[in-house]
Amino acid sequence: MTTATNDGRQADTERRRTRVTSAITTARREGSPLSASAIARAARVDRTFLYRHRDLLDALHTAAHEPATPSGTEPTVTAASLQADLANAGCPQRPLGRPRPAARRAPAEGARRRDLARLRLGPPADVAELNSRITRLEQSNVELTHTLEERQAELEAARAANRDPTRALNQKS
Repeated sequence: MTTATNDGRQADTERRRTRVTSAITTARREGSPLSASAIARAARVDRTFLYRHRDLLDALHTAAHEPATPSGTEPTVTAASLQADLANAGCPQRPLGRPRPAARRAPAEGARRRDLARLRLGPPADVAELNSRITRLEQSNVELTHTLEERQAELEAARAANRDPTRALNQKS
């Protein structure tokens, strides 16, 4: 037994599903981002709608990994093709997964160290100076904390000394 409320909910769900499907198709055609957030925003639905309807989410993920429909002469770029390009960028002269020969590994390691040194990505040369500065800053922090505690104790004593006269004045009024 269906009611008008149930029929209305089902019709609303179907309208939203149609908007999501249309948003996926449009995003693929235009080369827009194919993420759950982007599609939900374009379809004017909540992201949770996509996660409640697994078939729509699967369609989104499939569309994200398939090549876009070519609209002209521009090359087709997908997430999978970008990942493959990134994986191949390191060593295009050998197949992926095959280790480098031992004879070529040592020079490459030396070149990597030289590059890191040139880019200053390795440890800094003045580690001892930095460690001594850290020690000085820690000591300064301890001294400032001690001074602050002394000042807070003095402030509390001054407040206590002012309480009695203030109370006496207030009671006279």
